[in-house]
Amino acid sequence: MKILSITAGAANMFCGSCLRDNALASELIAQGHDVMLLPLYTPTRTDEANVSRSTRVFFGGVSIYLEQMFGVFRHTPKFLDWLWDRPSVIRFFSGRGVQVAPAALGALTVSILEGRNGRQKKEVDALTDFLRNEPKPDVIALPFTLLISLAKPLKDVTGSRIVCTLQGEELFLEGLIEPWRGRALELIRAQVKDVDQFIAVSDASAASMSRYLSIPRDKISVVPLGITLKDFAPAGRPNASPRVIGFLGRIAPEKGLHVLADAYRILRTVSGLPPIRLEAAGWMAPEHREYLNGIAAKLEGQDFAYRGELDREQKVRFLQGIDVFSLPCTYDEPKGLPVLEALACGVPVVQPKCGSFPEMLSATGGGLLVERDSPEALAEGLATLLRDPAQAARLGQSGMSEVHRKFSITASAKRTLEVYRGSAS
Repeated sequence: MKILSITAGAANMFCGSCLRDNALASELIAQGHDVMLLPLYTPTRTDEANVSRSTRVFFGGVSIYLEQMFGVFRHTPKFLDWLWDRPSVIRFFSGRGVQVAPAALGALTVSILEGRNGRQKKEVDALTDFLRNEPKPDVIALPFTLLISLAKPLKDVTGSRIVCTLQGEELFLEGLIEPWRGRALELIRAQVKDVDQFIAVSDASAASMSRYLSIPRDKISVVPLGITLKDFAPAGRPNASPRVIGFLGRIAPEKGLHVLADAYRILRTVSGLPPIRLEAAGWMAPEHREYLNGIAAKLEGQDFAYRGELDREQKVRFLQGIDVFSLPCTYDEPKGLPVLEALACGVPVVQPKCGSFPEMLSATGGGLLVERDSPEALAEGLATLLRDPAQAARLGQSGMSEVHRKFSITASAKRTLEVYRGSAS
């Protein structure tokens, strides 16, 4: 099968969506399919071998910003655009002075959703011109609905089936200020008809996004996440002291590190527990440094460490060095890749009853569910596993076995191909 998979680069961050897109493309290539993984905005950054096209980035982050802000750049010739569309130039400017918070990106988001009627028309034309000279793919995969304006022009030039993944865009869209939020939702809903099929990674996400974006439920197929299982294995810590509670995820309020920190403070006052330690890791945007500093200040002298961003080898070591894991998101997280990675290392988890987590733990039996946004409930769940190493080991073993059986990238690729071919129920 010939597949064009468009992925959205996230500058210098290890982005869950980029990791998923790259792992899926890599697996499909290994299975013998012809896959072009084409980055938009910035080159992609992954913690596995990167299979994306590296010589050109469409909708380059520098170009779309200049086109949004200054009319002259909407009409510059191609040879000038080449100067700032080179991957090396985009990498240099990524994260340097351009705001990426949703509240600051409303006008740009709407403009891109307007497609050829927006300020980035030149970018749409450049992509379609490129595809006219390429062999026609059987399917074109869009990474999220924020790029749904590409569906019709890409179908017009290729005749390909268009599939779009739903990746929790509501978190970004709800962060927009009016009138941009309302206009963005209106534009997405109006273009749902241009997509042949959508993919959600959980039943909960399918249901919520169907309501939120007015997508007919039968137009959404569920494909559970898959991870590359190589390297993930338990290290074994039967008599470790202190017992380590781990957090791995983007350092931002919505990922809930502050909830875990408050739960940890409660645990430090509970008698009868073994000695404990809290360790966190993950990428952090500059604007969230104060958020982390506030957490660290509250935990001063309470055995807490932030390990920074981790590459794949470091991530595996980090997960093998903890005894229980939690990513207590404060919103309906549709993915939760770090939870699967922790389970793949045999680490039991304690997760809030929201988003994809109830389905994930029902499928794996790898942990406990607690009320969301409640440090007290989270502390109780963590204490249960810290007091009972035998139960923690059983949950960890179950989680590891079921992740290997149900959440491998191979299983995810098989289901994705069914959607690409139009044969998924």
